[in-house]
Amino acid sequence: MNKITVDSNPSEALLKKLGTANWPTWQKEVSVFPWEFVTTETALILEGECEMTPEDGSPVVSFKAGDLVVFPNGFKGSWEVKKPLKKQYKHIDGKFVKCFFNQLTIWSNTIKSIFK
Repeated sequence: MNKITVDSNPSEALLKKLGTANWPTWQKEVSVFPWEFVTTETALILEGECEMTPEDGSPVVSFKAGDLVVFPNGFKGSWEVKKPLKKQYKHIDGKFVKCFFNQLTIWSNTIKSIFK
């Protein structure tokens, strides 16, 4: 299984290049739940603290506010949201419908930002 990667100090240049300012947001309260990624998701953690426990027994991956995290398509594991989570995210490489609607939201947010 591909592993989660965490960049704990992404540069402003990288975040700008990725276009994170226009990515949609998602929030989750403190909780534990199973999850399977059906796309490759890149997420910028805005608030909170989490751990992902891989289903295959690999080491637990921790991430927190300020981290840029890539969850590979097909990753299965359990989320443990230790502090309420808020993230911005982008989906690629996976389930078409999920990627398509994510991209529509990003385009919409980009257009809105132009006319602010």
